Amino acid sequence: MSAAADPALLERLHAELSGLRATALAHAAQHDAAVNAAGDGYQASAANLLHYLCLRRHDLRPLQETLVELGLSSLGRSEAQVMAALDTLLGVVERLGQIAAAPGAAPTVPRGHLRGQQLLDAHTAALLGPPPGTRGVRIMVTMPGSAAHDEALIPALLAAGMDIMRINAAHDDVEAWQAMVTRLRAAEKDSGRRCKVQLDLAGPKLRTGALHGGQRVARFGPERDEAGAVLRPALVWLTGADAPCAPPVAVDWVLPMVGDVLREAASGDALEIQDCRWRHRKVRLTEARDGGWLAQAVKRIYVEDGAAVRLRRRGRFIAHGVLRGLVTQERPLRLKVGDHLRVCRDVAAGCAAQVAADGSVTRAAQVGSTLGAAFDDIAAGHRILFDDGKIGGEVLANDGHALEVRITHTPPGGARLRADKGINLPDSKLRLDSLSAADLEHLDFAVRHCDMVGLSFVRSAEDVLLLEDELTRRDGQHLGVVLKIETRQGFEALPEILLASLRSPPVGIMIAR
Repeated sequence: MSAAADPALLERLHAELSGLRATALAHAAQHDAAVNAAGDGYQASAANLLHYLCLRRHDLRPLQETLVELGLSSLGRSEAQVMAALDTLLGVVERLGQIAAAPGAAPTVPRGHLRGQQLLDAHTAALLGPPPGTRGVRIMVTMPGSAAHDEALIPALLAAGMDIMRINAAHDDVEAWQAMVTRLRAAEKDSGRRCKVQLDLAGPKLRTGALHGGQRVARFGPERDEAGAVLRPALVWLTGADAPCAPPVAVDWVLPMVGDVLREAASGDALEIQDCRWRHRKVRLTEARDGGWLAQAVKRIYVEDGAAVRLRRRGRFIAHGVLRGLVTQERPLRLKVGDHLRVCRDVAAGCAAQVAADGSVTRAAQVGSTLGAAFDDIAAGHRILFDDGKIGGEVLANDGHALEVRITHTPPGGARLRADKGINLPDSKLRLDSLSAADLEHLDFAVRHCDMVGLSFVRSAEDVLLLEDELTRRDGQHLGVVLKIETRQGFEALPEILLASLRSPPVGIMIAR
């Protein structure tokens, strides 16, 4: 007798499918309150999510092998309509085995294999906007600070296909964000294209602290292409240190100085600077403006406050000066795989490693952190990531004041860790509020000017409900929400997060890092 005609096999198959169906329905019934709390039109999606979670808790491989032998669906593509798939299979098995349907086993949802994709397309459009022509994806672009004052940048990005303008609330300020949105809305009117605006809330700011010790340097240089050719010289503003004038246009760096240089300068002169590397670098003066000079640099320059400068004209030095009040940057920590790093609760504890004359490290480099409360939830063996995951390490020990970390990965050749870079602890269950006081202020801006808001480091359904409550308090239910899953804790709570998110659609999930 063939497998397809084996009544006993079909009876067993029917019983197993009926059991799966009943278990999935019972699981959804246990969460009736969550299903009913879903937004209008999303209750069926909430119930289907619960059916799917229940189905995937079973080892379906033996069942799937039997279904494939019979030429039936193996449930491998059932995620969009779990109950409809089970109902269809049960109906086929009942007809093959002439088995009477169980009482109350009528189909619970409409059948149709396209329904799930149609819902996904509709929900995607509600959050991210309509499909961009024939392109299958939307393009999101994160705004640099220069977008607030660069008149050409945002229109060019919109013309190139930008569908979502992302503003990172961890950088710049409300005034800059307002300028970005204003430029975008004007570009939309000119181009006839629509673009969504997403404000990403920073969340609890776990970042590296300031670095101390060692010399501070300013560095600037031209923009180059992949082959090293200069695309755009660096634009520099030369001004007096005693009474500095603001640059009349956006520049890459400001060089304040004392001496006779500005008084004697003329267009075409070269300002020679003593570089930190004992190289004589030049910037070429191009235009006198408002009490200072604009100049251009075609080579990268590293310079310290107090560096000597000389003005050269046709091969002769005609004036001298010194840089004073130069805005400089901290020198970063240089790290490579195998190095040890101390991450300290004290935000101001950062300093470079101490190295003996023979090259051995006598004290590991250390960096402070901005969120000391996180130390209570970090244990040996947990991973720690810096600067969007560019640098990774393993926590070896935690004495409550500092973490002993071994660096496990960096880009080839090592990496540089600077102040104010993000720290992520994907394995640590941090007991922190998901919305900081600054986030709540930034929500006010999002409600007035944005289409979407991104919630960083979502760890639980409670984080989602808190954001929903804050949006409701501000009449911000019109905003779409993107929930960013960036830790193991958030990933493990993903089913509960998804279910809670359906209370306030449209919503999207981003699995980050």
